[in-house]
Formats: sequence, structure tokens, C-alpha cells
Amino acid sequence: MKDSNCIFCKLANGEIPTNSIYEDEDFRVILDASPASKGHALILPKEHFANVYEIDDEILGKAAKLAKKVIAHETKVLGAEGYNIVQNNGEIAGQTVFHFHMHLIPRYASDNNAGVLSWRHAEFSDEEMKAICEQMKL
Repeated sequence: MKDSNCIFCKLANGEIPTNSIYEDEDFRVILDASPASKGHALILPKEHFANVYEIDDEILGKAAKLAKKVIAHETKVLGAEGYNIVQNNGEIAGQTVFHFHMHLIPRYASDNNAGVLSWRHAEFSDEEMKAICEQMKL
């Protein structure tokens, strides 16, 4: 199902022109309009899923395989020295468009942003870590 009000649905389905680098029946991969680096791309499912909690498991698996394919190719043709694969869920986590997507960000030593993907490290006591671990066990 597509969402007629979703900009990423429109981009993924060719309703709005993009710098598309790949397309198949499930996805379109486009260059990010506000890139963090040369080659920064977005994997967009053609169907609408707001986030990782809603996406179909099969489509999610295909997205991961596609990410590997795209970054292997971009590493070869652009000379990327590393990669960030970023997928945000929820506004508090930095999601600004509520259509599942993956950022594929090539990293270069010469980049102004090289190594920049950070957060403040939290500290927990051993007891707190054990309690968190117990709480999170599947």
C-alpha cells in the first residue's frame, strides 16, 4: 500500500524526479538531496511502511541485501573507505520522514565529516547493566 501524502512514496514510485541509482520491483535507491558525503544514498521501499516496526520482514531482509549490494558497488566506483548504514525510527531518534528508509553514507578520510556519527556515552553500574540485560533478554 502506498500513502498518497508521503513524499518518499512519491519519490520511490517515480512520481517526483530523483537522481535514481537503482530500481527493482520493491525499491528505488536515490541520491540524498542533502547528502552527508559524495554518494550518500537512500533505499526507499515502494510500499509505505512508517518505520522498522511496521515493515514486512521479507522486505526488510531485501533492504539489507540491497544495502550490501549498493555499498559494495559504491566502494568500488567512488573509492569510499568506510560506510555508515543508518536507519532511524521515531522523531526522538532523528526520523524526519515517516517512511522506512535506509541511509547509505560513504565515508572518506578527506571528508569534513569523517568519523562523525556520535552520541554521548552513557555510564551504568555493573548492577544496572545486569538488570538491563535481564529486562532485554528475548
